[in-house]
Amino acid sequence: MSDEGFPVEQIDTSRPHPARMYDYYLGGWDNYEVDREAADRVIELFPSIRPSARANRGFLQRATRFVTEQGIRQIIDIGTGIPTSPNTHETAQALSPEVRVAYVDNDPIVAAHAGARLTGTGNTGFFLGDVREPETILDHPTIRELIDFEQPVALLLVAVLHFVTDKEDPARLARILGDALPAGSYLVLSHGTADFFPDGSQTKAAKVYEGATATVNLRPHAEILPFFDGFDLLDPGLVQVPLWRPAPGDPVPDADELRRTGTFYGGVGYKA
Repeated sequence: MSDEGFPVEQIDTSRPHPARMYDYYLGGWDNYEVDREAADRVIELFPSIRPSARANRGFLQRATRFVTEQGIRQIIDIGTGIPTSPNTHETAQALSPEVRVAYVDNDPIVAAHAGARLTGTGNTGFFLGDVREPETILDHPTIRELIDFEQPVALLLVAVLHFVTDKEDPARLARILGDALPAGSYLVLSHGTADFFPDGSQTKAAKVYEGATATVNLRPHAEILPFFDGFDLLDPGLVQVPLWRPAPGDPVPDADELRRTGTFYGGVGYKA
C-alpha cells in the first residue's frame, strides 16, 4: 500500500542521514560510508549511543504492545527510520492482526525498503512525509485510507522531535498532530537528552549531526514534557526509556546500566 515511487538520485549520499546512522547504531547494513563515518565519530565521542539506541528500540516495542493491549487498532508511526525487525506492525499484529499501521519518514531510502519490510500486509502503508509539515501528513491519501479519525489512534513520535529545532517549534507540531486524534488515543514519544551526561560528551557527539541532513537538538526533561500537552501522561511518567514499564522478567536496570542508556526520555500519554 505504498505509492512512493522516486528516482534513485533523490537518495542523498553526500551527507549523513540520521535514520541511516541510527540503523548503523543498531547493527544494520542499510547505510552508506558517509553515514558510517559520521556514526563512528559519534560512537568515539559518546560510546553510550549504541546501547541507548537499543534501549530506545525496546521502549518502542513495549509501548506498541501496551497500546495494542489497550485496544488500539490503528497506529501512525512518524519518523519510522530504516526498518529493523520486529517493526511496529509486526509487534502490534502479533497481538492483533487487524491493527493498521501508517508509516511516515522523510528519507527516500526508507521508502526503498518499505515494500519489502513495512507494507507486506494489507493493513500497512508507507509514504514520504516530514513531521515539520503535520497538515500534509494528516491529509495524505495513505493516512485517509488506513486511519479512521473517528476511532482511537496511537501516534508514535519515537526519536524524531529532537531533529526539529526550537525555531521549528516541536511543541506546536506535536500539538497539531495530537489535536487531530479523538478521545481514547495515545501518544508514544521518546526524545534525546543530555540530562544524564554532565561531562558534555553527548553534546559534543550531537555536533557531528551539524553536517548531516538534520541536526540533533537535545532537550532537558522540562522542555520535553510540553510535547504531551493534551494527553494525560501515564505511569511511570516521562522517564529514561529502560525504566518505562520493563517487560516481566527483564532485569531492573541498575545505575550503571542507566548511565549507559540514558540518552532518551520516553513516555506514553492518553487523550481522555
